[in-house]
Amino acid sequence: MNSSNMKVSDFTLYGNYSFDGARNVEIRNSRLLSKDAFWNSENITVYDSFISGEYLGWNAKNLTLVDCTIESLQGMCYIDHLVLKNCKLLNTTLAFEYSTVDADITGTVDSVLNPSGGTITADFIRELTVESDKVDPSKTKIVCRQESGQPTGMCM
Repeated sequence: MNSSNMKVSDFTLYGNYSFDGARNVEIRNSRLLSKDAFWNSENITVYDSFISGEYLGWNAKNLTLVDCTIESLQGMCYIDHLVLKNCKLLNTTLAFEYSTVDADITGTVDSVLNPSGGTITADFIRELTVESDKVDPSKTKIVCRQESGQPTGMCM
């Protein structure tokens, strides 16, 4: 908690609230099984890692995930400047609520709820909810590459 200026690689973490309040952290080739990871954090970059846990990254600023596999219920919400590059989201629902996002996702996203801005690119989004009374739909661009055999219509 509240750590700063760290570079971590090749580790496995089992435990909740990991890196809460952390600043200026780089993580590589790791495995985090952690509810509430990266809460209230700033300037975190994770490469080539697996992250599993509910509520990933809430209230973070400048969280970047590169070539990661992520599994999270209601993860990546309330984030200011979230970047995902070539990431996979497994069993990830209610993602990106009130987050500004620049996401390039490989594969399907189970559900996206009320992103506040940016671009989300994925092969397919099973359930997309953008409530105009809660967020401005014009501030978020959704791009679906459409997996073969999937119905169309999940992009705006």
